[in-house]
Amino acid sequence: MTAPKPAKQLMVVLHGLGDSAEGFLWIQEAFAMDSLDYLLLNAPGRYYTGFKWYDLPPDQDPGISGSRSVLTALFRKLESDYAPDRTFLLGFSQGCLMTLEFGARYNRRLGGYIGISGYSTDPEKLLREMNPDVNNGDWLITHGTDDEVLPVTRTRAQMKLFNERGFRIEYREYMKPHTIDIRRELPDIREWLHKRL
Repeated sequence: MTAPKPAKQLMVVLHGLGDSAEGFLWIQEAFAMDSLDYLLLNAPGRYYTGFKWYDLPPDQDPGISGSRSVLTALFRKLESDYAPDRTFLLGFSQGCLMTLEFGARYNRRLGGYIGISGYSTDPEKLLREMNPDVNNGDWLITHGTDDEVLPVTRTRAQMKLFNERGFRIEYREYMKPHTIDIRRELPDIREWLHKRL
């Protein structure tokens, strides 16, 4: 989706398990940023009527590695039209995990990283393998205290570990289930993003 005005900034959006790019068609209107284009992706694997970035545990690692390769190839192609530091990555649920697992390892620093309602499969491994150049404070991870799918305790502990080990991530919690809170969370994300555009 292209911005109303010519834009050289891009938001790449990664959906959750069983969803698709169509599940985020609302995001351009919700953010209302005239200088931002959007690229809504479908994950590479099929999952019922939607798509998946990886299989559910314990068979998730091959899918995560494969999806990281797909995203790496895509982001390299995007560089011809959008500078990496003007490109943003947002993911929900499985998309949040891919934002962490891909974004922290990618060899180019992006303009910002937003993960909603997700976690890392192996925080210690991610810390060992991350690209230190991406650790510039432009990370925002949010989670719901009433998340019935991915309990907040795991994500909370991981974000604490990351920050204690020097991976600077801004972490916020909202009283919400496994969804995106359009009343409080979304305006906060929009404000965070606006400061970086």
